Amino acid sequence: MDIRIEGVGKQFGETAALHPVDLVIPSGQLVALLGPSGSGKTTLLRLIAGLLPVDGGRILFGNHDATRLSLRERRVGFVFQHYALFPHLSVFENVAFGLRCRPRASRPDKATITRKVDELLGLVQMAGLRDRLPDQLSGGQKQRVALARAMAIDPTVLLLDEPFGALDAKVRVELRRWLRRFHDETGITTLFVTHDQEEALELADRVVVMSQGRIEQDGSPDAVYAEPATPFVYDFLGRSNQIAGKVLGGDFRAGEGGSAVPARDFVSGPATLFARPHDIDVVAPEAGLPATVSEVRSLAGRLILEAAVDGQARPVEVDLPYADRPAPQRGERIGLALRRYRVFPSASA
Repeated sequence: MDIRIEGVGKQFGETAALHPVDLVIPSGQLVALLGPSGSGKTTLLRLIAGLLPVDGGRILFGNHDATRLSLRERRVGFVFQHYALFPHLSVFENVAFGLRCRPRASRPDKATITRKVDELLGLVQMAGLRDRLPDQLSGGQKQRVALARAMAIDPTVLLLDEPFGALDAKVRVELRRWLRRFHDETGITTLFVTHDQEEALELADRVVVMSQGRIEQDGSPDAVYAEPATPFVYDFLGRSNQIAGKVLGGDFRAGEGGSAVPARDFVSGPATLFARPHDIDVVAPEAGLPATVSEVRSLAGRLILEAAVDGQARPVEVDLPYADRPAPQRGERIGLALRRYRVFPSASA
């Protein structure tokens, strides 16, 4: 089921939680809504689910206008961060709950419910724990049960709100890889909310980066990481350095000395250059942006340098592989050569 969001926004009093946004999610995609707290990602997910009323615009499921429909009428499967399992019901009965609560005319018979629930428990690798209570399960197992319960109603779309946020790091990694395989097997259109950039980049087909109630960028994981569209996206995804300077004659300069780097898409004026630590090489001082090494440390087989660029208040971090040549030393003069970078006018930074 494809989803179309057309000019949908949400106000809470005087606060705009979500400015009117447009978004198209093709059927079968796994899409991450990524952003910090307060970015509007959970508000958007709840509007799609029908848990919040829209203030304007339309939400379409396929060709059907779902804007005024309830969550049940939209047949949305929703998975919360903290599982929301019924503590007094077994794993089997938790998954069966939505089927047993259907109106009598559409409620499956007992044999059909049993067969459906057992199929789902097998799909989420929980068949051997069908009689356990939630308190007897690990966090990862609870989340699998919550997912099976959401799938039991044959949802048109699956929505997950920070589904791995309550789990420890190791379980989070294991479960998100399992979810990717689960999605590939079922093919259901899925949206999940996360503030974890690694989670979004590894798991999703598409990443929608949000900030302050707006969509900053929408694209493949490779595109949003390698080609950030705004200063916010560059700074939010991965580590980044920011170097203040100016564009003059199609070149960016951080100061009076050192080499210039091309910035031909911008008119002359104040600008900020963004570059990731692993996209910077160390060269001779006259061959790059002149800097002085202020810190050297090793990390997991790599060298991490901090260098004070002439005229800059903030140090630049450089991530280098170990090499045969000696590592730069504190106080040494070096040049920084930029393999990949992006320049933004300072007014938009």
